[in-house]
Amino acid sequence: MAYEYRNLSAKERKEVVEKRKKQGYPAHSPPHPFREEGTYLITAANYEHQHILENPTRRTAFEKLVLNNFQKIGAEIIAWVILTNHYHLLLNVDAFEIISDNLRYIHGSTSYQWNKEDKLTGKRKIWYRFSDRAIRNEKHLQRSLNYIHYNPVKHGLVEDVYAWKWSSLFLYEDEKGKAWLQENWKKYKPSSHFGKRWDDL
Repeated sequence: MAYEYRNLSAKERKEVVEKRKKQGYPAHSPPHPFREEGTYLITAANYEHQHILENPTRRTAFEKLVLNNFQKIGAEIIAWVILTNHYHLLLNVDAFEIISDNLRYIHGSTSYQWNKEDKLTGKRKIWYRFSDRAIRNEKHLQRSLNYIHYNPVKHGLVEDVYAWKWSSLFLYEDEKGKAWLQENWKKYKPSSHFGKRWDDL
Protein backbone atom coordinates (compact mmCIF):
# COMPACT_ATOMS: atom_id res chain seq x y z
CA MET A 1 0.00 0.00 0.00
CA ALA A 2 1.08 3.55 -0.59
CA TYR A 3 1.93 4.33 3.01
CA GLU A 4 4.05 1.16 3.33
CA TYR A 5 6.48 2.99 1.03
CA ARG A 6 7.63 4.97 4.06
CA ASN A 7 9.01 1.80 5.65
CA LEU A 8 11.22 0.93 2.67
CA SER A 9 14.92 1.68 2.54
CA ALA A 10 16.18 4.32 0.09
CA LYS A 11 17.39 1.56 -2.23
CA GLU A 12 14.04 -0.28 -2.08
CA ARG A 13 12.15 2.95 -2.78
CA LYS A 14 14.29 3.64 -5.83
CA GLU A 15 13.70 0.11 -7.14
CA VAL A 16 9.93 0.43 -6.70
CA VAL A 17 9.78 3.78 -8.49
CA GLU A 18 12.01 2.57 -11.34
CA LYS A 19 9.84 -0.52 -11.81
CA ARG A 20 6.71 1.62 -11.98
CA LYS A 21 8.30 3.97 -14.53
CA LYS A 22 9.23 1.02 -16.77
CA GLN A 23 5.58 -0.10 -16.63
CA GLY A 24 4.48 3.38 -17.63
CA TYR A 25 2.81 4.02 -14.25
CA PRO A 26 2.93 7.22 -12.16
CA ALA A 27 5.73 7.14 -9.56
CA HIS A 28 3.55 7.23 -6.44
CA SER A 29 -0.15 7.02 -7.33
CA PRO A 30 -2.52 4.30 -8.56
CA PRO A 31 -2.20 3.77 -12.34
CA HIS A 32 -5.15 4.28 -14.69
CA PRO A 33 -4.07 2.24 -17.73
CA PHE A 34 -7.50 2.14 -19.42
CA ARG A 35 -9.07 5.46 -20.34
CA GLU A 36 -11.96 4.55 -22.60
CA GLU A 37 -15.64 3.67 -22.68
CA GLY A 38 -16.47 0.62 -20.62
CA THR A 39 -17.19 -0.86 -17.21
CA TYR A 40 -14.89 -0.18 -14.26
CA LEU A 41 -14.51 -1.32 -10.67
CA ILE A 42 -13.63 1.84 -8.74
CA THR A 43 -12.14 1.82 -5.25
CA ALA A 44 -11.29 4.84 -3.11
CA ALA A 45 -10.18 4.95 0.51
CA ASN A 46 -9.84 7.50 3.25
CA TYR A 47 -6.22 8.55 3.59
CA GLU A 48 -4.23 5.90 5.46
CA HIS A 49 -7.52 4.03 5.80
CA GLN A 50 -8.79 6.26 8.61
CA HIS A 51 -12.42 5.47 9.47
CA ILE A 52 -13.77 8.87 8.53
CA LEU A 53 -17.06 7.34 7.33
CA GLU A 54 -17.71 5.57 10.62
CA ASN A 55 -20.72 7.78 11.41
CA PRO A 56 -23.86 6.19 9.84
CA THR A 57 -25.42 9.59 9.06
CA ARG A 58 -22.28 10.67 7.21
CA ARG A 59 -22.19 7.34 5.37
CA THR A 60 -25.82 7.73 4.26
CA ALA A 61 -25.25 11.27 3.03
CA PHE A 62 -22.10 10.22 1.19
CA GLU A 63 -23.88 7.29 -0.47
CA LYS A 64 -26.59 9.66 -1.70
CA LEU A 65 -24.00 12.17 -2.95
CA VAL A 66 -22.07 9.55 -4.92
CA LEU A 67 -25.13 7.94 -6.49
CA ASN A 68 -26.80 11.24 -7.37
CA ASN A 69 -23.67 12.68 -8.95
CA PHE A 70 -22.94 9.67 -11.12
CA GLN A 71 -26.58 9.41 -12.18
CA LYS A 72 -26.54 13.10 -13.18
CA ILE A 73 -23.66 12.55 -15.58
CA GLY A 74 -25.29 9.51 -17.18
CA ALA A 75 -23.14 6.74 -15.71
CA GLU A 76 -24.77 3.36 -15.24
CA ILE A 77 -24.28 2.36 -11.60
CA ILE A 78 -24.17 -1.43 -11.53
CA ALA A 79 -23.23 -1.93 -7.86
CA TRP A 80 -21.80 -0.09 -4.88
CA VAL A 81 -20.88 -0.34 -1.22
CA ILE A 82 -19.91 2.39 1.23
CA LEU A 83 -17.80 1.21 4.19
CA THR A 84 -16.31 3.08 7.16
CA ASN A 85 -13.01 3.92 5.46
CA HIS A 86 -13.42 3.12 1.76
CA TYR A 87 -15.95 2.43 -0.94
CA HIS A 88 -16.39 0.48 -4.18
CA LEU A 89 -18.36 1.36 -7.30
CA LEU A 90 -19.06 -0.74 -10.37
CA LEU A 91 -19.81 1.68 -13.19
CA ASN A 92 -20.43 1.65 -16.92
CA VAL A 93 -19.40 4.93 -18.57
CA ASP A 94 -19.08 6.44 -22.04
CA ALA A 95 -15.68 7.94 -21.19
CA PHE A 96 -13.25 7.32 -18.36
CA GLU A 97 -12.72 11.05 -17.77
CA ILE A 98 -16.20 11.46 -16.31
CA ILE A 99 -15.16 9.11 -13.48
CA SER A 100 -12.03 11.04 -12.55
CA ASP A 101 -13.73 14.43 -12.96
CA ASN A 102 -16.71 13.41 -10.83
CA LEU A 103 -14.58 11.84 -8.09
CA ARG A 104 -12.42 14.95 -7.98
CA TYR A 105 -15.56 16.96 -7.22
CA ILE A 106 -16.96 14.42 -4.71
CA HIS A 107 -13.67 14.02 -2.84
CA GLY A 108 -12.96 17.75 -2.84
CA SER A 109 -16.37 18.75 -1.52
CA THR A 110 -16.49 16.06 1.17
CA SER A 111 -12.94 16.85 2.32
CA TYR A 112 -13.91 20.46 2.89
CA GLN A 113 -17.25 19.61 4.55
CA TRP A 114 -16.03 16.85 6.86
CA ASN A 115 -12.94 18.69 8.04
CA LYS A 116 -15.13 21.69 8.79
CA GLU A 117 -17.62 19.50 10.70
CA ASP A 118 -14.82 17.80 12.67
CA LYS A 119 -12.95 21.08 13.27
CA LEU A 120 -9.89 19.75 11.44
CA THR A 121 -9.68 22.20 8.56
CA GLY A 122 -6.13 22.26 7.24
CA LYS A 123 -5.08 19.44 9.60
CA ARG A 124 -6.35 16.25 7.93
CA LYS A 125 -6.17 14.68 4.50
CA ILE A 126 -9.40 12.82 3.70
CA TRP A 127 -8.86 10.82 0.49
CA TYR A 128 -6.04 8.93 -1.19
CA ARG A 129 -6.88 9.18 -4.90
CA PHE A 130 -8.71 6.18 -6.39
CA SER A 131 -8.03 2.90 -8.17
CA ASP A 132 -9.82 1.50 -11.21
CA ARG A 133 -9.99 -1.91 -12.82
CA ALA A 134 -11.45 -2.32 -16.31
CA ILE A 135 -13.96 -5.17 -16.38
CA ARG A 136 -12.84 -7.77 -18.93
CA ASN A 137 -15.83 -10.08 -19.33
CA GLU A 138 -19.06 -11.31 -17.76
CA LYS A 139 -17.27 -13.52 -15.24
CA HIS A 140 -15.15 -10.58 -14.07
CA LEU A 141 -18.28 -8.42 -13.84
CA GLN A 142 -20.21 -10.89 -11.68
CA ARG A 143 -17.23 -11.61 -9.44
CA SER A 144 -16.81 -7.86 -8.93
CA LEU A 145 -20.49 -7.49 -8.05
CA ASN A 146 -20.23 -10.29 -5.47
CA TYR A 147 -16.99 -8.87 -4.10
CA ILE A 148 -18.69 -5.51 -3.56
CA HIS A 149 -21.69 -6.99 -1.77
CA TYR A 150 -19.53 -9.25 0.43
CA ASN A 151 -17.13 -6.44 1.38
CA PRO A 152 -18.74 -5.48 4.74
CA VAL A 153 -18.33 -9.09 5.91
CA LYS A 154 -14.81 -9.33 4.50
CA HIS A 155 -13.78 -6.31 6.59
CA GLY A 156 -15.48 -7.55 9.76
CA LEU A 157 -18.14 -4.84 9.93
CA VAL A 158 -21.00 -7.35 10.02
CA GLU A 159 -21.41 -11.12 9.97
CA ASP A 160 -24.28 -11.12 7.47
CA VAL A 161 -24.24 -9.09 4.23
CA TYR A 162 -27.89 -8.18 4.80
CA ALA A 163 -26.96 -6.39 8.03
CA TRP A 164 -25.10 -3.67 6.10
CA LYS A 165 -27.49 -1.25 4.45
CA TRP A 166 -25.07 0.96 2.49
CA SER A 167 -24.85 -1.14 -0.66
CA SER A 168 -26.72 -2.14 -3.79
CA LEU A 169 -27.41 -5.61 -2.38
CA PHE A 170 -31.00 -4.75 -1.52
CA LEU A 171 -31.64 -3.42 -5.02
CA TYR A 172 -30.62 -6.82 -6.40
CA GLU A 173 -32.67 -8.61 -3.76
CA ASP A 174 -35.77 -6.63 -4.77
CA GLU A 175 -35.21 -7.07 -8.52
CA LYS A 176 -33.82 -10.61 -8.72
CA GLY A 177 -34.49 -12.23 -5.34
CA LYS A 178 -32.31 -13.92 -2.72
CA ALA A 179 -32.23 -17.19 -4.66
CA TRP A 180 -30.61 -15.42 -7.62
CA LEU A 181 -28.05 -13.75 -5.33
CA GLN A 182 -27.16 -17.07 -3.72
CA GLU A 183 -26.82 -18.84 -7.07
CA ASN A 184 -24.76 -15.99 -8.49
CA TRP A 185 -22.43 -16.18 -5.46
CA LYS A 186 -21.94 -19.93 -5.96
CA LYS A 187 -21.24 -19.46 -9.67
CA TYR A 188 -19.05 -16.35 -9.40
CA LYS A 189 -17.51 -16.41 -5.93
CA PRO A 190 -14.49 -14.07 -5.80
CA SER A 191 -11.15 -15.74 -5.10
CA SER A 192 -9.37 -15.03 -1.81
CA HIS A 193 -6.95 -12.62 -3.52
CA PHE A 194 -9.66 -10.71 -5.43
CA GLY A 195 -9.31 -6.98 -4.79
CA LYS A 196 -5.98 -7.24 -2.93
CA ARG A 197 -3.24 -4.65 -3.39
CA TRP A 198 -5.52 -2.22 -5.22
CA ASP A 199 -3.78 0.76 -3.63
CA ASP A 200 -0.20 -0.38 -4.14
CA LEU A 201 2.47 2.12 -5.09
